[in-house]
Amino acid sequence: IVANLPFGTYGEGRGAITVVRNFFYLVHVGNTGAAWSMFSGQSVPLAVLALATLLAIFIWRDALALRERRSQLCFGLLCGGIVGNVVDRLRYGHVVDFIDLHFGSYVYPSFNIADSGICIGVILYLWHSLREPK
Repeated sequence: IVANLPFGTYGEGRGAITVVRNFFYLVHVGNTGAAWSMFSGQSVPLAVLALATLLAIFIWRDALALRERRSQLCFGLLCGGIVGNVVDRLRYGHVVDFIDLHFGSYVYPSFNIADSGICIGVILYLWHSLREPK
């Protein structure tokens, strides 16, 4: 669906698909940066950093307790998100963001499912790490 939207569509009235009026839209935006378009135009260095992160997770998997189910879930979300964004960067030269949320007059930066996996994986890992008895 999103691939059929004109590239560079944002919010209501600019080619986006309205899912929930004044709140949730499907758009088609290219992001050459990282979260919230930080480091914009740095697709190749960000792809290299992402691949290095995956390698580091693999190397230190025992120290990260990746044999435990909770850690596997967290790092599965994280690694899946990283891989999804790297594939976009290599295929298109940018990450395709397509979720556009509006909260009143505030428009949250567009993002994708891979970004959600990364954020949820990191938050869950930190939450579980802080809750575990030492």
